[in-house]
Amino acid sequence: MAAEIINPRSDSYTSSSHDEEPFDPAFALHRGGKMAVQATVPVRDRDDLSLAYTPGVAKVCSAIAENPELVHEYTWKSQVVAVVTDGTAVLGLGDIGPEASLPVMEGKAILFKQFGGVDAVPIALATTDTDEIIETVVRLAPSFGGVNLEDISAPRCFEIERRLQEQLDIPVFHDDQHGTAVVTLAALRNAATLTGRSLGQLRAVISGAGAAGVAIARILVEAGIGDVAVCDRRGIVSADREDLTDIKREVAGFTNKAGLAGPLETAMSGADVFIGVSGGTVPEPAVASMAEGAFIFAMANPNPEIHPTVASKYAAVVATGRSDFPNQINNVLAFPGIFAGALQVRASRITEGMKLAAAEALAAVVADELTPECVIPSPFDERVAPAVTAAVAAAARAEGVARR
Repeated sequence: MAAEIINPRSDSYTSSSHDEEPFDPAFALHRGGKMAVQATVPVRDRDDLSLAYTPGVAKVCSAIAENPELVHEYTWKSQVVAVVTDGTAVLGLGDIGPEASLPVMEGKAILFKQFGGVDAVPIALATTDTDEIIETVVRLAPSFGGVNLEDISAPRCFEIERRLQEQLDIPVFHDDQHGTAVVTLAALRNAATLTGRSLGQLRAVISGAGAAGVAIARILVEAGIGDVAVCDRRGIVSADREDLTDIKREVAGFTNKAGLAGPLETAMSGADVFIGVSGGTVPEPAVASMAEGAFIFAMANPNPEIHPTVASKYAAVVATGRSDFPNQINNVLAFPGIFAGALQVRASRITEGMKLAAAEALAAVVADELTPECVIPSPFDERVAPAVTAAVAAAARAEGVARR
């Protein structure tokens, strides 16, 4: 069924040279925005007004002033997430600015609601300065139960997330990093199970050393991968390179046990797993050099690093970031449930253990249904969010970061 359009184009609309075709469905759906604020209590008469606003509201304000913990019971704070961006790394469009990022941030917010039952507010900031972003988010934090950082370019995204986690007592989660990592690990676990292997038997190659690539490398190592090499535009990230950023130097310290050096093609020779989060095109001979029964997760959108028609010639399991091929690695499988679970127990942060629990729960949803075309659930599988939510909440309690 096509989406119902709440704000259709008005009769007064006239196209200009900057508009798309008048009946483009994407523009029609976005007209007027994709979300709105809705009251949860009625304001029908003077009695309702006196309770919802003055004078009744003053009693609640005074109570919270005396006992700040009551804010979680008498406001929406513990049920709402700020979706924060500076518009510097939006989809595959790059640095397009805060205004142009808003359709994506609205989309993220409605996915939170649709798939996790979590309210979310898009916040696009008119600054790319790291200190200013951090200061702004810290000042906004009293209104929110969590912060989802979105589409902020690397390497600034790493520092912004780290410093916000240090300064705030609510979950701060950069979805481009960790959402991608959680879903990738879940799919890889199931691919290994399907082919009778364990993670510890696999050597993986990650093409891309940005936000997603670094986070995937971290979670794979945490999960017990046999080995993983991360590649950037200059080749394998290895300790002997002198051109590494601080983040890449850190990555070199916990990856590449084999001590490989050279281009991506060198890393791919004999590798069991290819994970693409970089774009570009991998030459077919490099794909053919992978180990028998390999897994190829080529996740660049809209053009995978290895097209599925090529990948399927050499791989036992193929995944992409696209919805028109099997095994879509889609962040919406992770972030709604992760935040729902964290908010449910008022977690102070999202730990590595909570991410691993989310990946395990996500993989388990289709554990009894595995085929080469099904190693990860559909985003529309109604089992996903409850499973991830419960696993994350339980992990938060086990790790001592839950406050209820």
